Amino acid sequence: AAGLVFAPPGAAAPENAVYLADSEAFGTGHHATTVLCLEALAEIIAAGQPGSVLDVGTGSGILALAALRFGVDRATGVDIDPGALAAAAANARLNGLELPLVRGGPEAVTGTWPLVVANVLASPLIEMAPVLVRRLGHRGRLVLSGIPNALADEVRRAYRRLGVHWTDARSRDGWTVLI
Repeated sequence: AAGLVFAPPGAAAPENAVYLADSEAFGTGHHATTVLCLEALAEIIAAGQPGSVLDVGTGSGILALAALRFGVDRATGVDIDPGALAAAAANARLNGLELPLVRGGPEAVTGTWPLVVANVLASPLIEMAPVLVRRLGHRGRLVLSGIPNALADEVRRAYRRLGVHWTDARSRDGWTVLI
């Protein structure tokens, strides 16, 4: 998706391929929510390369690793699941990329990022809204996915109340990404 090639280890692939080891962590690049995030990341990064990205609910690490492949200098992944963090670390090693990982949610890190991506579910996105907005740098970009179409307006309103101005929303296969 979005100019990024996903290939199994050992397969011939271009230099920009992201390799993923088999694991139970979410994020293989095939689910509509992940594809929507990858497309949004590619467009945002191409339009004005942010220096860093925070990947909330990193799972396999696919979004953070893709951001690095797209040219972002630094990525950090956070996840509450130790198994997901182990999978993301293995995938970072497999790809020869540096990906700092932190156990917890967005409250487990400090500072702000010019690009924050969270591909989780609608309810956690609403619960995390105040902290995610605090992690977003001035004029930063926020990509939220894992949102069933029926709940997109509810998620949008939760963030609008905190001052977020949405620039785009896209849907695929019953899922929405908010940018």
